[in-house]
Amino acid sequence: MKTFIFKKKLPIWKLILGVLALIVGIVSIFTTLKGFVIIGMGVFFLLVEGSEFNFTNRSYRTIKSFLGLNFGKWGPLPNIEYVSVFKTTETTTIRERSAEANVKNNIIKLNLFYDTNQKIEVYVTYDIEDDFKKAHELASLLNVDILDATERESKWL
Repeated sequence: MKTFIFKKKLPIWKLILGVLALIVGIVSIFTTLKGFVIIGMGVFFLLVEGSEFNFTNRSYRTIKSFLGLNFGKWGPLPNIEYVSVFKTTETTTIRERSAEANVKNNIIKLNLFYDTNQKIEVYVTYDIEDDFKKAHELASLLNVDILDATERESKWL
């Protein structure tokens, strides 16, 4: 069975905070119900998004992964026309009681396009080489071309 999983890498700081929150939350449950809130924070920090493909059954699902367990509903994989890699920005809003700031990060997205303009978002990363490696894997399995849209002028690979 050919199954591929593409997950966003969890930053080390999120891993550390998530594990610490889970430990503190579990210990806190025995003394107060606020431990459940702390456990929820730990789960939030450790939750990873991604995609999973089963090429034997021609199906895919968008997943949320927690400690290696993947959750998501399987659906049929449509007839993919091409794989696209493009650069965009991700904005994160950080709020404090009296202030708010927007932090922008450059990210690279890998999408599968079908039915002319419909897309499946497969993978998001900060590393362009990693994204192209994944794009080549998918393109060879699906027997389609890759559109490099990371520069101003898009080009077919």
